[in-house]
Amino acid sequence: MEQRRINGFTVNPIGLGCMGLSAFYGPPTEQAEAIKLLHTAIERGINHFDTAEMYGMGANEKLLGEAFADRRDKVRIATKFGPKFLFDESGKPTGTTIDGTPENMRRAVENSLAYLQTDVIDLYYLHRVDPKVPIEETVGAMGELVREGKVRALGLSEASPETIRRAHATHPISAVQSEYSIFSRDIEDGVLPALDEIGATLVAYSPLGRGLLTGALTRDNKPGGEGEYRQAAMQPRFADGAYEANLALVEEVGAVAANHDAAPGQVALAWVLGRGENIVAIPGTTKLRNLDSNLGAADIALTADEVARLEALADRVQGERYNETGMAAVNR
Repeated sequence: MEQRRINGFTVNPIGLGCMGLSAFYGPPTEQAEAIKLLHTAIERGINHFDTAEMYGMGANEKLLGEAFADRRDKVRIATKFGPKFLFDESGKPTGTTIDGTPENMRRAVENSLAYLQTDVIDLYYLHRVDPKVPIEETVGAMGELVREGKVRALGLSEASPETIRRAHATHPISAVQSEYSIFSRDIEDGVLPALDEIGATLVAYSPLGRGLLTGALTRDNKPGGEGEYRQAAMQPRFADGAYEANLALVEEVGAVAANHDAAPGQVALAWVLGRGENIVAIPGTTKLRNLDSNLGAADIALTADEVARLEALADRVQGERYNETGMAAVNR
């Protein structure tokens, strides 16, 4: 399968976002089942795996550490720091904050290295920009990790074009992770040109619109329940009214997919990858059938008319991609 480059190493253009195996999409996947999925992903050709300190408060990194301990040479591991959980006196989580200080970075990276059972992280991101700390200070400290051999390349997540340029002037930025899909195209005016300018890769997360673009969600099959954050309070696109309107847009994606005897999610991924050679995607899943379906997107070539039809959908999407608090933390 075609490979794309991130700072000198190559990855399958379709990687695996691992968050949902441990957090935010319902109960964590049973460990043996999760490890089986990760091992199968390697066998299928996936070599780019994305995690973060906050995914299950380290649980996701520990999962990857167990899964990849005996096959580290076959994978590229990306992880992130910045958000921290806050706890009350009893130890119960009460919320999160963002800490981009060098001190927090040192704490986080040492934990990540231990949890991942590795001596080097392939791609290390600032998960969210801390407005209280100059980006030059944070990225300068992250650059020290590269010089020490603990990290191979640096990235930012959900950063503004100005921040990307300032960070790159401090230390080369190899990748920027942002939400990007048929439904979420706000980075096209500023972020994508900035990446072209500095020669960095876009790592597109939620390229399937948090499941909306797969076609698997329906009016009667709406996400919910314990541990599931795809609810109106967190994700306005899943609010009553907006959810149904957005599902109607997915029917148009399905019509394009029918032309290729494909699933809507495959067309959604093909669209993302077709936007540029410096773009890779990290769709998440906990199921092998979805993993195989995602990989099938690499074989789909959309026509110009199909691309135009898909690109007309973004302006019709109902609801922001995060709630007010979440939107305040992006594009900083």
